[in-house]
Parts: sequence; C-alpha cells; structure tokens
Amino acid sequence: MKCNDYPYKRPNMEEVTAAFNQSLEQFEQAESVEIQEQAMGRINALRLDFETMMTLSSIRHSVNTKDPFYEGEEEFFNENRPLFEQLTNRFYKALAGTRFIDQLKERQGSLLFDMAIQSLKTFDDSIVEDLQQENKLTHEYQKLTASAEIDFEGEIRNLSQMTPFTQSTDRDMRKRASKAVSHFFEANEARFDDLYDQLVKVRTVIAQKLGYKNFVELAYDRLGRLDYGASEVASYRKQVKEELVPLVRKLVERQAKRLGIDTLTHYDLPLSFLSGNPTPKGDKDWMVQRASRMYREMSKETDEFFTFMMDRELLDLEAKKGKAGGGYCTYIPNHSAPFIFANFNGTSHDVDVLTHEAGHAFQVYSSRHHKVPEYLWPTTEACEIHSMSMEFFAWPWIHEFFLEDTEKYKFSHLEGTLKFIPYGVLVDAFQHEVYEKPEMTPAQRKAVWRKLEQEFMPYKQYEDDSFLDRGGFWFRQLHIFMIPFYYIDYTLAQVCAFQYWIKSREDLDSAWKSYVHLCKLGGSKTFLALLKEAGLDNPFSQGTIGKSVVKLEAYLNGVDDSAF
Repeated sequence: MKCNDYPYKRPNMEEVTAAFNQSLEQFEQAESVEIQEQAMGRINALRLDFETMMTLSSIRHSVNTKDPFYEGEEEFFNENRPLFEQLTNRFYKALAGTRFIDQLKERQGSLLFDMAIQSLKTFDDSIVEDLQQENKLTHEYQKLTASAEIDFEGEIRNLSQMTPFTQSTDRDMRKRASKAVSHFFEANEARFDDLYDQLVKVRTVIAQKLGYKNFVELAYDRLGRLDYGASEVASYRKQVKEELVPLVRKLVERQAKRLGIDTLTHYDLPLSFLSGNPTPKGDKDWMVQRASRMYREMSKETDEFFTFMMDRELLDLEAKKGKAGGGYCTYIPNHSAPFIFANFNGTSHDVDVLTHEAGHAFQVYSSRHHKVPEYLWPTTEACEIHSMSMEFFAWPWIHEFFLEDTEKYKFSHLEGTLKFIPYGVLVDAFQHEVYEKPEMTPAQRKAVWRKLEQEFMPYKQYEDDSFLDRGGFWFRQLHIFMIPFYYIDYTLAQVCAFQYWIKSREDLDSAWKSYVHLCKLGGSKTFLALLKEAGLDNPFSQGTIGKSVVKLEAYLNGVDDSAF
C-alpha cells in the first residue's frame, strides 16, 4: 500500500477511552504476570492506533498546510493529545505500582519502568488545558512560518525557496535575499514575540503546577534524559567554547580569504566559495535515483530499507506552496513505516537532508521489531547520531550527487558541521537563560540572544540589518518554539558522528557494524548506555571534543580550499 492510501480515521475518544480503561482495569486486577502482559499488549495496540492517526494527520497537514480537512484534524489532536496523555499517565502509574514489577522488568526491560516513573513527574490532570494551549501556540508558529510569501526576483517564494539566493555568488544578491528573509520576520515581529511570550509563560505555569522549580527541569524530564542533567550540559557548552569556537574562528577567517572579503557579514557566511557552493547536479528524481543506488550498494540492510521506502512512496521531498518548512522523519506505527519530509531547493542541503533523514528512517526501520513502543526510538540526542553519522557514511558515494564538486562538498560538509556546533550550543544557552528568567520582556530576550551570539559566534556581523543586530535571528529556529531544549542534542550527536567519520576512514566495515548495531538497539537503552554499547566516547567527558578536533582539523588543513 502506498503512503497516500494509508487509511485515516479520526479516533473516537469516547470509544478509545472506554477500551483503554477496560484493558487498564484488567492489568491492575491481573492475577499473573502473563495476564498483565496480555493487557499491556491491548493497551499498546490502542496507543499505536492513536499514534498512527495522529502521525498521518500531521504528515498530511505539513505537506499542505492549506488543506482545510487536515487543518481541522490538527486542531482535534491539539485538543485531544493531552487527554490521551492522561490515559498513558494512568498506565504508567499502574506499571510503576504493579506487584509483578520484577517479573515484568525481566520480560520488558527495566528501562521502560525508569521511563514511566520519570514521565509520571511530567504530567498531571491539572495541566491538560495548559498543554492544549501549548499545542495551539506551536501550531500557530508553524502556520506563521509556512505563510511566508516573499516577492523576490519576480516570483513569490517561501522561506525554503529563498535559500539558493542567500547562497548566491553575487554579493548584492545575497544581501538582498538575506534582507528579504529578515524583513518577513521583522514584519511579523510582534506576532512572533507574542507567540513565544505565551509559550514561555504557559510552559512555566505547567512546570510550577507539577512542582518543578522552572521549565528547564521539566524540559529535561520531558526529553527523557535519565543519565545526565543541566550541569553536564553546562560543562559541555564550556568545552565547546574552549575547544571549538577558536577553530571555527579560524575557519571563518579562511572563508573570508577564499571569498576575497576582509570582514565577512552575516549574509556572506552562507557562501563558502566564490565559484559557488557545491550543488547536486540534478533534480529531485535524479537525486533519489542515485540515493537508491547508494543504499543498494552500501549494505543489504540499507538496500532492503530504501526499497521499502520507495515502493511505498514514503518520501515527500519537493518544496511547494503551502508546505510546512524544514525537514523531518516520523514513523507510522501500524504500517511499520518511516516517513521522510523535506523541502528540496537545489542546494547541497538537499543531499544533506536526504541522507540525514534517511539515517533516522533507517534506525526506526531497524528497531521496529521492539514490542515496547517506548523502545522504537531512543531519546533525541541518540536519534541524531543515526542521522548525522549516515551523512558521513554516504561519503564514498557522494560523487554520484556532486560530480566535479565532490571534494568541494566534502570540505564544505565537514567545515559546516564544525561551524554548526557553536550555534547549536548558543540555542541551548539561550533557552536556559529564557526559562530561568521567564519574566523577561521580548526586547530583553533578543538582547540575551545577541549577547550569546557574540560569545559563541563572535564573527557574526549584521552590518545594516538592525532587526538582526538587536537579536532577532532566533525567530527562524523552529525548535526554540516547538521542541524546547532539543537543539543541544544535534551537537552532542555531531560529536559522536565525528567519531564514526574517523572510525569509517580507519576501518569502514567495523564502523558500519557498530552503527547498524546501534540502530537496532533503538531506545532500549539510555543515551550513555547506547554510546558504551556502540564503543563511542561520551561527549560530556573532558577531552572527547578535543580528540576529534585534532583529526578533523588535520583533514581540513590538508585540503587546498583556494583551488575551489
């Protein structure tokens, strides 16, 4: 069955609730662990049914945000997802209190129970209306960014379609394109400020109702961080500042030299080479054809996976009017099907996002054998290891996409991943400050952003864009609005992906076996336990970043980038 043919039916909440409560009662009254497991199976089936319909609605809405039917379905789930969370919360309470807990831990794994106990702290019936409000506000943010219609070079374009112009070799074109994008956010400044202000306030209220000091603590628990906390992340940010920011400054100076510009401005940063950034040498269908060949040759596992994706049309890759921005991978449980969403725009990012999201999809495809829904995906920082590492495992085939730009792409890709980490850390530091002082005004938040930019990205100069110079860049970072505190996960995962890049150059077969094993584990272990199982160094440990940086810098120094 093709993805578009997967049947959708809005869940009947009365029927779902009745069936859930019946199975939960059977679980609680069970006289044996076997009967409890049967009841758990029925409860998990109900959870996966609900998740399937919610995911199908979300996919179809993001593919066309102007579709009135799925707009209505999204409103339904915004209202009813918190009500379903109430049911799941009751199930977790029963799990944590069962007299058969030791036997169930042996059969289901102890992590499920640790996750349940942690999750119980993040939910209470008293916050249902607040969660509904949070969902509505994040939905409004997505709609607002998707509504961008920028009149540029004779056509109306969305934010994704502006990217090639922001990377133009014509400096005036870059400047005008950057200004046009910035103008969209500045013209809607009051609306973005108001949405975020409401989000900060409602999240703070939720945290306080649950007994947390602030939303920071709640966010860490929401993200399932069982084996590290804010202090470890703060230490990690310090490592990035000391080990990576100096290197990135050198890379930016090198970029300026390549471009023949004394001081780069913010609109120069997206362009790496005067000859133009590396671009894929064909359209979407051409790239997908080459991706199919790549995954066929990479391994039997990836061949089976990508054939499954193609046969069922589980990719939506082209930028279109009304389509939500960004890229993502999700999973449709009842069809055991990953789904990849992207907005191709003719830049190297198309290949990055295809390999990145395929990494996510390959992981959940590999771990779909887990019977416990909580084990399908790991926590988010572990998820990003699969995606970012897949970008590097694609290197032996990258010439298929970039042809004469292959070496230029490799240099640009590796340089770009290094440059990204300080930005990712900045996003995290910003959110810590915001939620630790939720009373801040919108202007104060922007000032905090600009202060942190100067700390982690001291080379970023805004010239005559006063909106960005007073700290407005973060409006375009959807994670800040929609998935708070997620963003640091990309950087933690990137440090792990660097290790796979190094391992793959030393012993590709061994590196690939470790990667496939990691994907198959899914979320059956915590983040740090997964790293140990895969033989990866802990990013929080002093020296982990520095050890990789030495080899990454040596590679970049060995490339004559002036030849590009």
